[in-house]
Amino acid sequence: MKLLYSIHKYDVFMFTWLINTRIHGALTKASRYLSKTGDGVLYVLIAAVLVWHEGLESSFLHIILLAFLIERPIYFILKNGLKRNRPEAALKNFRSIIKPSDKFSFPSGHTSAAFMMATLLSFYFPTLIIPFYIWATLVGCSRVVLGVHFPTDTLVGSILGISTAVFCLGYIGQI
Repeated sequence: MKLLYSIHKYDVFMFTWLINTRIHGALTKASRYLSKTGDGVLYVLIAAVLVWHEGLESSFLHIILLAFLIERPIYFILKNGLKRNRPEAALKNFRSIIKPSDKFSFPSGHTSAAFMMATLLSFYFPTLIIPFYIWATLVGCSRVVLGVHFPTDTLVGSILGISTAVFCLGYIGQI
């Protein structure tokens, strides 16, 4: 319990420091846009392009679908089982910039899905690995800047997303 308290204390410190920096206001507009790229529309668009280009037999499409079928329930169970309050509920006199779609913050679903897709896309398009992971990192950071997640929420989200993608690639026999 002492370890969890220490992690939470550090997490709140890092979150508060970021929210109070001068650059925070400048990051807000970009963060709103970046966060929206992780809302899910992009993933549906990728799946639609795969169906259009390769048909329903696309192995890449199958891996994406399997990954979401595994990642979303794990994310949901963790989020609703651990019930970590979002920064707005956990910190006095703090208001997030956007209204989150659910009550709890741990792990970050936006970050998890972004890192999962970045990992899967990087496998199929290895020359774009750096832009894919930069995008996923920015999605995670945007969630902290917007005040809906603590830093460790996004860290665990990235681990969940990458782990799910690697598992699915191995399960389908791609790696």
